[in-house]
Amino acid sequence: MSRAAVQRQHRTKVRLAAGFGALGSVILAAVIWVPWQTFPNPLLWVLFAAAFVYFEWHSVEVNDRLYASPSIMILLAAAVIFGPESAIVGGTTMAALAVVTPIDIRRHDWFQPIVNFGQLVASAAAATTVLSLVLSIGVAPGTPVLDTGLLRIALGSALASIAYALVNYRMVLFIVSRVYGRMGVRPWSNMAQIMVPEIGMGFLGGLLGATYLTIGTAALPLIAVVFLAGYMAFESYARLREAQESTIRGFIKALEAKDRYTRGHTERVAYFAEMIGIQMGLDGTQLERLRWAALIHDVGKLAVPRELIRKRSRLTEEEYEAMQMHVHFVEDLLKDVDFLQPMVEIASNHHAHYDGNGYHGTGHEHGDTPSKEACILAVADTFDAITSTRSYRVALTQPYAYAELRRHAGTQFDPEVVEAFIEAMEDSGRSYGSKIERTDDEARDIAEEGLDEILETDQIVDRDLTPAPVAEGVDNG
Repeated sequence: MSRAAVQRQHRTKVRLAAGFGALGSVILAAVIWVPWQTFPNPLLWVLFAAAFVYFEWHSVEVNDRLYASPSIMILLAAAVIFGPESAIVGGTTMAALAVVTPIDIRRHDWFQPIVNFGQLVASAAAATTVLSLVLSIGVAPGTPVLDTGLLRIALGSALASIAYALVNYRMVLFIVSRVYGRMGVRPWSNMAQIMVPEIGMGFLGGLLGATYLTIGTAALPLIAVVFLAGYMAFESYARLREAQESTIRGFIKALEAKDRYTRGHTERVAYFAEMIGIQMGLDGTQLERLRWAALIHDVGKLAVPRELIRKRSRLTEEEYEAMQMHVHFVEDLLKDVDFLQPMVEIASNHHAHYDGNGYHGTGHEHGDTPSKEACILAVADTFDAITSTRSYRVALTQPYAYAELRRHAGTQFDPEVVEAFIEAMEDSGRSYGSKIERTDDEARDIAEEGLDEILETDQIVDRDLTPAPVAEGVDNG
């Protein structure tokens, strides 16, 4: 990141910290001083506040810079137990204690605790206010919570859970997007798998609170076990995602060990593909599927002879046919990896042409138009092929790559994808490829003479990504 970018990010952090710090302070002051809210039983408050802080301290990363914990369940269990006359002040003060985490302390991070303070207090205030209103509307003051009916408690807990999840999600998304920018953080995927369980946990928390009011302190061990189970659900999800990422990285390392010229290629293609996807309005789940497809798109080359991959001259017709088989090899190699099957279909068709020509993989016949994701991957892969050095050709310039993509738009490439990519790349201000203008034949002749003669200044790639030679080209597959 450049010095100017660091300074811009710092200014953004200062503004966000000031705004969220003020928001949290105003809300906290308001709920403490409202006359119709009294502080709950201190012993119960300490017990649930400690649980809230503990699980917030141990929250797990379930997506890129998105952390989750069962704190919503703890908050609403406590709110039901405190009752409508104490739920808001009790819940928001609990949330205010969880703003600093061990990671913040180790990193001496001032920004995260301040914005956490604002968004946690606001989320807790929204949820407990909704719950308090549902429990108190049409009910005589001082009526025990259980006497209002279990259905009312369940409804209040459900609505409060939704309020907490929405306010928390929108605020965290706002903070992350402002600090890291559109391309600095991956759009969040599979949010239904995160949001629905979180809302369910909040609903369950309300019922746990009702359980405590029914049987008293004997319910505390059960409540603690359920809190722990909620945490383990998020932890298991995070570990599964980590294992899936590690699986993909393992395939990439194996491929890079076989062909040094692909080092960094898959990461760059994934980056370019995401850039196009964002420009075209794909959602987070679609973008993750696209990114993973980009990361595995060349795995089939593990089954291609090394001398063929590293050949400096043009491929013969027989060699080209053998190279084409790598799109089917990726299917064979990954057919038993269930979570990758949607990505395998995209990856195995990234050499299928927009007009139905080219060579196809899973579920496609000659003449079929490939999926939009496969079209995106084709453009990203080809751009990196042209602007990076491979065994058969040295890097060409970025304008040359643009011209080639546009020349083949409508036949080999989807025109919409080509224009979306060029627009996104120009907006980014990044530059890839050689500084020296050459024709394709000149670039191939230099490669055939020997890559050792290529000057280091002959190739330039954006410093924010892994600098490395390129990937498969338009010709060699």
